[in-house]
Amino acid sequence: MPNDAHYRKLENMMHSAPIVKMLGVRVEISHGQADITLPVNQNLFHAAGALHGAMYFLALDNAAFFAVNSLVEDVFVLTVSFNIYLIRPIAKGIIKASGKVVNSTRTQYFAESILYDAENREIARGSGVFVKGKVKLTPEIGYK
Repeated sequence: MPNDAHYRKLENMMHSAPIVKMLGVRVEISHGQADITLPVNQNLFHAAGALHGAMYFLALDNAAFFAVNSLVEDVFVLTVSFNIYLIRPIAKGIIKASGKVVNSTRTQYFAESILYDAENREIARGSGVFVKGKVKLTPEIGYK
């Protein structure tokens, strides 16, 4: 059942994280889905002049993570494993990762995400396994 208040609190939690503030990352969360946007910044390039793969991972993992946490209302979920496939380099614009939960068991959640460039071309994709953690969703971690 959709819980808009929970989604907004998760968005606030992400937006309060220091790395997110530094990079200008934004999130929009709905039931079992999340979209992450990240402006491409030359300070995040590798030596060959394109966005470093660490930023691909950040966007893809966060999209999948928040898609899962949209379904978990009591604790912070944890990424157990995450695989990414880098398809093409990007050097300008804004990238957008769309994540969705694709399956779950009693103890694990499975989510996928796809990363797009400003022209809506796929530039990477990822999939991961997530579990419930022990950290409660509280205002102290930005969940407010």
